[in-house]
Amino acid sequence: MPDHPFHPLQGTRVLSLALNLPGPAALMRCHQMGAECVKLEPQAPRGFASADPMGMYCPGAYGTLHEGVRVLQADLKSPEGQAALHAELGRTDVLLTSFRPSALAKLGLAWEALHQRHPRLSLVRIVGAAGARAEEPGHDLTYLAEAGLVTGEALPPTLYADMAGALMASEAVLQSLLSRARTGQGTCIEVALADAARWLAQPRQWGLTAERGDVGGAHAGYRVYACRDGRVALAALEPHFFARLGQAAGLAPDADPRDPAVHQAVAAFLGARTCAELDALASGQDVPLHTLAT
Repeated sequence: MPDHPFHPLQGTRVLSLALNLPGPAALMRCHQMGAECVKLEPQAPRGFASADPMGMYCPGAYGTLHEGVRVLQADLKSPEGQAALHAELGRTDVLLTSFRPSALAKLGLAWEALHQRHPRLSLVRIVGAAGARAEEPGHDLTYLAEAGLVTGEALPPTLYADMAGALMASEAVLQSLLSRARTGQGTCIEVALADAARWLAQPRQWGLTAERGDVGGAHAGYRVYACRDGRVALAALEPHFFARLGQAAGLAPDADPRDPAVHQAVAAFLGARTCAELDALASGQDVPLHTLAT
């Protein structure tokens, strides 16, 4: 392991106009990779420190997302705000946005105009859906639903499309710099949250997480079971891991992990043990599992 972190974006300057979650999360990743990160927000309403909605409804998250980021405020619809913006852009490598294309155009930030004025600047443009659908309204939940990742009426436990889109946007920052190193010119890369959701949904589309798939519940070694004082997430998928579990549970060496009787036997074995006992099994027998105490 290296003595200190690798910072591939050291010496790079990223300016963000993006609000809410995907853009700030991408900027956080860029900061973690060593970039100098600046965010230009609208003027904050009276009584608030930030105009970013995240700063209003979840200040803790806003603080984490902007650690190490220099935050400025300006009215980009005013001549003074435009002057401040382009002064920043003149010393910026990558601009990160999350506006609809029509809103960018109104601010004079359509790619053609931006590239003409700042030819070495790259634009990473986060949108909801790609191409002709970029003007459509949407949110994390709608993109997950479209990708087939919303089941039942329960909300997903995290904002998958937003966070995956943030990773794709920080990847796009790296891509844009590689492109400029070859061409000397900035480039425009569009990152769509709907595409991020579809990327995450591929294992489901392939059938891996379907009910009959090995990581969808068909394999007795890859399930969540009840135990005496909580739950256990068991991931003994590979044959050698399942063999160790089977030996501990008293299963036959040739037990088929897809046999309903084997499922019942594994459930009975785990259900009779505490989280502490299962943690000891994991460390002593090298079985991949994680206990969740009640």
